[in-house]
Amino acid sequence: MFNRRRLSQDRALRADLLQEAGGRRLWMSAYSRRQFEDGAGITVDEDFLQKAGAGELCFVEGAALRPYLERMEGLILYRWNRRYPADVYLDLELSAFRLHTSEEFPGHSHEKITKEVYCL
Repeated sequence: MFNRRRLSQDRALRADLLQEAGGRRLWMSAYSRRQFEDGAGITVDEDFLQKAGAGELCFVEGAALRPYLERMEGLILYRWNRRYPADVYLDLELSAFRLHTSEEFPGHSHEKITKEVYCL
C-alpha cells in the first residue's frame, strides 16, 4: 500500500483467489470487499485475521501478519511484474515458510502476475 491506498488491483487475481478458496470461507476487510462482486462467498469483518478458522482464507491488504503467524497455515503471495512505490510492506520473513508452488498467469491490467504458495 502507499498513502493508505492499494497500489493496484487485477480482476484476474481476484478470480484466481476465489478459485483457490474453492467454496471455503474467504475473510477480508470492508475496504478489500469493494473489489469483489456480490455473492462471492466473502465474509467481511474488521477483525477477520483473529476470527478466521482452520482451513479458511484471508485476503489481506495493508494489515500486519506477524501477530497471526502462529495461526497461519500458509501464505499465498501475488506479485506484479512491475514495481510500485509503497509505504506498507509484508511484515513476515519468507524464510519462515517453504515455497510449495510458483506459477505465472496473465492479469487483466498486468502482463504477468506471479502466484507463490508457501507452507509452514
